[in-house]
Amino acid sequence: MDGEVRGKAISGGPGCAQYVKRLSLSAVLLLALSAGQAQALQRFADVQQEFRSSEASLYDRKGQLLQQIRLNPHERRLSWVALEDVSPALRNALVASEDRRFYQHSGVDWSAAAAAAWGNLWNSRTRGASTITMQLAGLLDDDLRRRTSPRSIRQKLSQAVVAQLLERNWRKDQILEAYLNLVSFRGELVGIHALSRVLFDKHPSGLNQREAAIAVALIRGPNAAPARVAERACRILQDQNAAPQCKGLEGFTLLALARTGSNSEVIVTTTAPQLAPHLARKLLHTPGQALRSTLDAGVQRFANDALHRQLAALVDRNIQDGAVVAIDNASGDVLAWVGSSATFSNAAEVDGVVALRQAGSTLKPFLYELAIEKKWMTAASILNDAAINLPTSSGLYIPQNYDKQFKGLVSVRTALASSLNIPAVRTLVTVTPSAFFERLQGLGFQLRESGNYYGYSLALGSADVSLLALTNAYRTLANQGSYSGVRTTLSDPAVTMRKVMDPGAAFIIGDILADRSARSRTFGLENALSTRVWAAVKTGTSKDMRDNWAVGYSDRYTVGVWVGNASGLPMWDVSGVTGAAPIWQEVMQFLHQRDQLRQHIPTMPAGVVEQDIRYEDKIEAPRHEYFLAGTEQSLITTAKSDDIKVAIRYPTQGMLVAIDPDIPPQRQRMRFAADGLSSGWWRLDGKLLALPVKAGKKASRQTPPPNQQLAFDWMPWPGRHVLELLDAKREVVDQVRFEVRGATEKVPEQLRKHAVKK
Repeated sequence: MDGEVRGKAISGGPGCAQYVKRLSLSAVLLLALSAGQAQALQRFADVQQEFRSSEASLYDRKGQLLQQIRLNPHERRLSWVALEDVSPALRNALVASEDRRFYQHSGVDWSAAAAAAWGNLWNSRTRGASTITMQLAGLLDDDLRRRTSPRSIRQKLSQAVVAQLLERNWRKDQILEAYLNLVSFRGELVGIHALSRVLFDKHPSGLNQREAAIAVALIRGPNAAPARVAERACRILQDQNAAPQCKGLEGFTLLALARTGSNSEVIVTTTAPQLAPHLARKLLHTPGQALRSTLDAGVQRFANDALHRQLAALVDRNIQDGAVVAIDNASGDVLAWVGSSATFSNAAEVDGVVALRQAGSTLKPFLYELAIEKKWMTAASILNDAAINLPTSSGLYIPQNYDKQFKGLVSVRTALASSLNIPAVRTLVTVTPSAFFERLQGLGFQLRESGNYYGYSLALGSADVSLLALTNAYRTLANQGSYSGVRTTLSDPAVTMRKVMDPGAAFIIGDILADRSARSRTFGLENALSTRVWAAVKTGTSKDMRDNWAVGYSDRYTVGVWVGNASGLPMWDVSGVTGAAPIWQEVMQFLHQRDQLRQHIPTMPAGVVEQDIRYEDKIEAPRHEYFLAGTEQSLITTAKSDDIKVAIRYPTQGMLVAIDPDIPPQRQRMRFAADGLSSGWWRLDGKLLALPVKAGKKASRQTPPPNQQLAFDWMPWPGRHVLELLDAKREVVDQVRFEVRGATEKVPEQLRKHAVKK
């Protein structure tokens, strides 16, 4: 059929004269348009350079692909593919179907054009006259691009002009390569790379003859029904003497096109590794962008796997989410950024590295560092781990330890390493919330509220922080008080360090956090905080077990881990040691897998002295301790300990207390509490207070022995009262005045039994 039509057009016929006139007109227009078109013609190298993938790519520090994300919502393009990387089957099918004389003509196939003109005259169907080069011209020039309506005569002539200019300036292989990368296929798929990946899940170099036929068939009818595409692909195969390939082609085509979804929307997004989606979304903003990050693909992959393994082991503990970040101490380069647990999570898009969560006990090292830096305390100082009630503007603040128990008098080293809450709150009373807040701001936390807003709860991590900021703050401890921001791309400028802590105080805190013996009172000697290399680490758990942290550092790296639920739901029976710490341990050991036999213990900075110490009351065993110069001492006594202020904690000076009229007076109690004494008495309104005599004994009034009455439950009665705290020598060490208001002024007889004459 095609041969007959072309033969008639060449040998002459009723429409030949008209066709010649059109050719003559075309020649005139070609001469008129060629000069302007030649100036506007793009070079092949320019087209290749200006090509933009719809994807942006994130690479690791060594150039390994980590992540691709889609940034162009209108077209789906992948990277440019060289012609030698396209399978011969596809090239042969394209030429056979679209332009049989591609290698013979100079841009316009005049024989095919004549056949098309003759066919249009007699309303007979012929192969299209548009060559591959002409189609490429339409792809390169928006004015020549065919949209909803057929091209005008002028557009067709301009297309022919540009095609001939392309043939003069480009090689044939360049024309084919550009065409295959720019031509639209189905729906939003542009270019053979996108089509091959989505429909057949392979690179264009691997397309076989059947797949190539389907791909070329889509050029003519991008949105045709699968049956129509299969029919056209079968004809292409028959033209190539491959008719047996048509068997089962319709079903194969249906399955392939199903991957584009309904309404020709692509389902499959990318076949690239999905290792760092959250950092990629943070850094990539332009389609086609290729960015080299500071991440290490090996560390990133291992951190991902470690997080998934641990969450799989805790699947019955109501825990879905987690995040991991690893930073190089010296450069500030982020080596791992795992923002979520992916398939474990119902909120996988939330980036746990930058999401704000309650810090728990992870802020304690910075509190103690500030107290040591100011020389208000030393690592050997004594703190009282006993019940404490702190009055605040919103009521009493009554902190408790994680295990609901009290350890009594402990050193700062033990209090921090074992993560005791009450000693930390007592330390914050000395440091003050506002001073601690300013230090945290200097470490890059960017807390939203003021220190007075958080109050004493700031010691226990009531502030919301991000895993990235928290990990980088621990990196400051690792660098002995030198702070800088972090780097996430190799194009970022080198970090600039600035001193925000005393190097000696930071060193002492690191030594405490690495002390297995000191943490054993809470965690035992063997746990997930131990590594084969020297490492300082701290865990934290927020209120109601909603957040679980483990952050620590070696001499080279700092690693932070958070686990919990993005929804805010509490976990079930998960602590720092059982939740985040195993992940931290795995990642830290992986980072040091090549040097686990070496112990890189931090060098002691100037201004730190070593001292053997012992405790007079044998509160703790003798040991070797570090001090800032000028604070060292060998014998630690409770009396000489200036970090415990002897004071009445409750009631406070001037407090007004009201008796509840709805509760029987005999069932109401007011607890007197004090700090800083190991023995002493209470005296109320000039009379010593005594405990009630135990049942079964003869009723009498007795003077209470020391060390029993520092926490006393008193049945209040109305009036203005003076409460005094007496030491072992019965000397007044503190005094407060308070008032009780109520309905009755008569003192019940049973209340008088609490009083003993002076």
